[in-house]
Parts: sequence; structure tokens; C-alpha cells
Amino acid sequence: MRPMLDDIPLPQVQTLKLRDIRTLAEHRAPGMDGSYCQNMGRHATSILVAGVASGRDAKDTLEKLTATFDAGAPVSFISDIVADAEIENVLIDDFRLREVAGKPGRYAYALVLREYQEPVEPEAVGLLDNDIFSEAQSLTDDLIDGLDLLPEFDTGLERFVEPLTGLLTRLQALNNTSNA
Repeated sequence: MRPMLDDIPLPQVQTLKLRDIRTLAEHRAPGMDGSYCQNMGRHATSILVAGVASGRDAKDTLEKLTATFDAGAPVSFISDIVADAEIENVLIDDFRLREVAGKPGRYAYALVLREYQEPVEPEAVGLLDNDIFSEAQSLTDDLIDGLDLLPEFDTGLERFVEPLTGLLTRLQALNNTSNA
């Protein structure tokens, strides 16, 4: 099967490599030999596709590849090697193109494709539980009722102003006589 990226047949593919990485977490048990490995899943698969485009359709094919790379959108990828890996869509991670010296109309290309994984929809978080909300509201109501007492407290302090007015002066005088 000829590899295809979206609706673009990839000409003269010379290299097609898959790179799949699994994440393992190693847990060592205290006082025991060996360890336990926990499978944490796998990263997105990378695919290297390299080939040569030549002939009348070469420039047209490469322009389509460039436009697909510039768009940055996930596209389908079909190849024998990815059929078993169940990879449906890919993103073009890197695109390299060069003209082959001494061979007019011949271009070498290399694509690094990365498996597109649909982003996970965040879990819906509802508002606060109604019981918690009503309890918080009753606490704030009590706080507001307590603030109504503030003017009475403020006016009740006036009787202490006159006796405490000269307190600092008297304390300093007392301190000076005891040090002398």
C-alpha cells in the first residue's frame, strides 16, 4: 500500500519508521530484591517518512505537503506500518525539503508525523453543594449582624479618652525616676 497523507500520495518513500515510547514507573519495595514496574501508558507515536519526489507532479505534491504543514491541523495517514498501530490522525511535527543537487526536478523530503490524540474533555464541575452554600450564607448573615454593633462600641470608648490622655507622659516620668 502506498503511504498517503490526507489525500496526498507520498511518492517514492524510502524510509518509514515508527517510534513508540511507553512510560514505566519503577517502584522498589523496601528490604526486597527487585522492583515493581507500573505501566503509565504510552506517548504519542512518532513516524518518520522520508522519500524523493520527482517528475512532473513533484512540485505540486510538495506544495500540497507544505500547505498541509502550514495549516497545522490533524490529517489522516494511511500506511501498512501504521495499520496495526491503529493510528488514524497525525500532525506534521517537522517537514524538511531539499533539492537534490545535479538532478533537476528531484526533491528529497522528510516528514516527522506525530499521532494526534483527541484532547480529553475536562470533567464538569458543578456548583457548590446546596447544603454547604446555605451554611456559608448563614455564617455571613451572622457576621453582618455583628457589624451592626460596631457604632455602639465606637461611641462607648469616649469615656476612656480623658483618663488615658496623659498616660504615656506619666509612664515616661515614672521610668526616668526609677533609672536615676
